[in-house]
Amino acid sequence: MLIRNLLLASALAAALASGAAAAQSLPKPNEFYFDADAQTAKPVIAVRETGEAAMDRLAKILERKAHAPTEAAQLAHLAMEAGRNDLGRQLYARALREIDSGSSFWRSINWSYGWDLYHAGAPEEALKVFATLHSARNISAGWMPPTYAVVLWTLGRKDEALQWYAAAVRTEPDQWRDASRYAELLPGWRDADRATLAEVQKAWAANPPAWP
Repeated sequence: MLIRNLLLASALAAALASGAAAAQSLPKPNEFYFDADAQTAKPVIAVRETGEAAMDRLAKILERKAHAPTEAAQLAHLAMEAGRNDLGRQLYARALREIDSGSSFWRSINWSYGWDLYHAGAPEEALKVFATLHSARNISAGWMPPTYAVVLWTLGRKDEALQWYAAAVRTEPDQWRDASRYAELLPGWRDADRATLAEVQKAWAANPPAWP
């Protein structure tokens, strides 16, 4: 089968370590996070097909094209969604190896990879990827507080999660003071992710941490 052969070939070709950077200490939250950073928090879409049709087309592209980072990243995402995590990791490694960190696609590929790691049950690795994005550009992006809040809460680092959630509330109190707008504010998140964030919000509301 074409897709299986391609994924096996990609696994051999991308036999480097995961694209996540070495462990980095997470900085303390800033007071506000107004930067949109729209080029980061978006899906990587190289082809418009979905499901098996997308996988087949991406596989054919990767067979004939040596340099195809966005195609590799989209196929990596589809592989991890299907539970093929090792192959997905290796395809992400290929994608990140083929793209410069100055590219906007480098940021969106890492963003996608971080969430796929989180959903694969690897929140510590996801945090490293998000921290890599954080340190690569000196901005206070709006995606940071809710994303870090969810990942840190999942890791059991609840005091830190509350500090990050508090940063979201300080930045846009009408949006984050309660959970009523999560579906609107976080349309790309899974229901389970929004439910976890609601746990953080509930704990924040019970005892909001002071700034700083």
